[in-house]
Amino acid sequence: MNFRILCSVVVAGLLTCVWPSAASRYMGVDEVRPGMVGVGRTVFQGDRVEEFKVQILGVLHDVAAPRRDMVLARLEGGPLAQTGVIAGMSGSPVYVDGRLLGAVAFSLGQFSKEPIAGITPIAEMIETADPEARRGPAEKTRISLPLTRESMSAALQRAFARFERPFEGAVASLLDERGAGAPGGARSDLGLLLRPIATPIALGGFTGPVRDTVAGAFRDSGFVAVPGAQAAAGSAPARRLAPGDAVGVNLVTGDFSVGATGTVTEVDGDNVYAFGHPLYNLGPTEFPMTRAYVHTLLPSLATSTKITTTGETIGTFKQDRSTAIAGRLGPGPALVPVNISLETARGLKKTFRFQVVQDQLFTPLLTYVSILNTLSAYEREFGAATFRVKGKAMVQRHGDVAFEDVFTGDSPSVGAAAYVVGPLNFLLSNDFEPVRLEGVDLSISTSEQPERVTLERVWLDAPRARAGTTVPLRLLLRTYRGEEVLRTIPVDIPANAKGSLSILVTDGSRLAQIEQGESRGVTQVQDLAQMIRVLNDTKKNNRIYVRLLSQDPGAVVNGEALPSLPPSVLSVLEGDRHGGSFSPLRNATLREWEVATDSAVSGARVITITLDSTD
Repeated sequence: MNFRILCSVVVAGLLTCVWPSAASRYMGVDEVRPGMVGVGRTVFQGDRVEEFKVQILGVLHDVAAPRRDMVLARLEGGPLAQTGVIAGMSGSPVYVDGRLLGAVAFSLGQFSKEPIAGITPIAEMIETADPEARRGPAEKTRISLPLTRESMSAALQRAFARFERPFEGAVASLLDERGAGAPGGARSDLGLLLRPIATPIALGGFTGPVRDTVAGAFRDSGFVAVPGAQAAAGSAPARRLAPGDAVGVNLVTGDFSVGATGTVTEVDGDNVYAFGHPLYNLGPTEFPMTRAYVHTLLPSLATSTKITTTGETIGTFKQDRSTAIAGRLGPGPALVPVNISLETARGLKKTFRFQVVQDQLFTPLLTYVSILNTLSAYEREFGAATFRVKGKAMVQRHGDVAFEDVFTGDSPSVGAAAYVVGPLNFLLSNDFEPVRLEGVDLSISTSEQPERVTLERVWLDAPRARAGTTVPLRLLLRTYRGEEVLRTIPVDIPANAKGSLSILVTDGSRLAQIEQGESRGVTQVQDLAQMIRVLNDTKKNNRIYVRLLSQDPGAVVNGEALPSLPPSVLSVLEGDRHGGSFSPLRNATLREWEVATDSAVSGARVITITLDSTD
C-alpha cells in the first residue's frame, strides 16, 4: 500500500512539471524587480513572429487607474532602435523566465529617443474579459412625436458626439452644429504621460474628403490611419493563432473596409487576449477577429507605424475593456450587409456591397460615411445636385423600414446619408428590446440639377361646397426652371361635416413642424413596433401633403392620434393621469392625401371652405 502511495506522489509531481498551473504560467506584478530581462514577441514583417529584448525598469502603481499597475520597460532589438515603440505593437507579449508578464501597451512621451514602454499585467487583462456579457444601449433613445428632421438630426449628432470634432464640417454643421465650443478635438500635449500605443486602422475604398474625415475621427480617438484594404484569404490552411501574432478587428468589409490591427498577447484554449489597452472601451462587442499581415514598418519621429491589412475571419472579439480586447476563436459574428446601387444622370451604373459590424455606435457611423463616400466618389462635391433614394432596412422579426425621398441643393449627399442612418440609430439605441439588422438595400439615382418645385398657389373653383360632395383642389407649382405645373386633387367632404373647414397644403418639413406645435409637448412611442411605424411615416421632401381640417378637438394618446373626440371623452382622458401620455389637438383631420412628385417640394398654403346648409 505504501509503495502505491509513493508511486502516486511521484506521478503527481511529474504531471505538475509537465503541465504547469496557470499561476506558474503567469508572472505577477509583485514578483517583478528592476533589472530583470525578458523577451517580447511581435511581427515586424509579414506574418513571422520575431523576438526583442525587454529590460524591466520598475513598476508604476496606480498609474493607469486606481489599483491598476503598469510595468515600465525599455525595448531593444530588431528595428526598435530606429523606430521606437511602434503603432501596432499593442499586445506584444513579454516573458520573463519563460513566464508571461503582460502586454506591451503604452508608450512614454513624444519624440522620445528610446523605446520606453508600459506593460499591462496579464492578470489585469484576463480579469476584465467576460466573454458572455452583453452590452446594453450606451444612450437609450426614444422617438419624440411627431418625429421631425430636426429631432432626427439631433439624435444622430448625439450618437456621433464621440467623433464630433472631425465631423463638424461633414456632419454636425449640416445637421445641427453646436459651434466652436463643442467638445472633442485634437488631443492636447500629453507631455511625459504614458498613453496607449496608437492602433493602426487601415481604410480601404475611401476617397479624399471622406477619407480625411474618417481618419481624423479615429485619430482623435487614439488611432493612426494607414492605407489598406482587407486581404483575400489564403488557399493554404493557416496555423493556429499564437502569442505575438498580428491580429485584426474588422469594422467594415467588402468594397469599403475599415480594420484595426494589433498583437495577440495570450491564447488560452479558444480564448484570445490582445492589445493590452482598449479599442474603444465599449464593453461587450461582436467584432470580427481576423488574421493580419504586416507589409512594412514606417519609421517616424512622431509615430512609427506598422502598415498592415486584415485577413480572414477566425473568431469574434466579445470584449473591449480598458486593459484588453478579448474574444474566442471560431465563427465570426453576424454582420449587417449593405448594398448600394448607384445610377447617375451620365449613364453610369455601379453596385457596391459591404458589411458593417452590428453595433449601436459603429453601424450608423460607418454606414453614414460609406454612403457619403459612394456619392462623393462618383458625383461632384460642389454645385447643385439632386439625389433620389429608395430602399429598405430589414429588422429581424419586425419587418422593414422603408426609404423613399428626394434631396436637393448644394450638399444633398449629407441629407441623403442622414435620412438613411437616422432610423438605424433610433432602432439600435432603442430601450424596448435588442434589435438585429438583417441588411440595408439602397438604390440612389442622381442628377446635377436642383430638382425642386415651389408651391405658389392653391384654390377651389368655388369657395362654397356641400357636405358629402367632392370638390377639385387646384395646385400651381413652379419648377426650378420656371415652368408652371398644375395639379388637381379631388377633395371628398364627409357627409357629417358642417360649418367651415380648412384645407392645408404643405411640404413635409412644414407639416412636421405644425404637428409638433399641435402636440403641445413631447409624446413618446410606446414600443418597437410603433417606432418602426413612426419611422415609416416620417414626412418626405418629395410629397405634397393635403389635410382637410375641422375645428373639432381631439387628442394624441400614447402616440396615437384620436381626432374629433366628444367633450366628455376629452375630459376623461385629460383627467386620467395614469392613462398614459396625453396631448390635446385643436383641429381634427377629416381627410388627408399625399401627392408624390419627382422633385423636392417647398411651400405651404391654407384655404377655407364654407359648407352650405343641407336644410
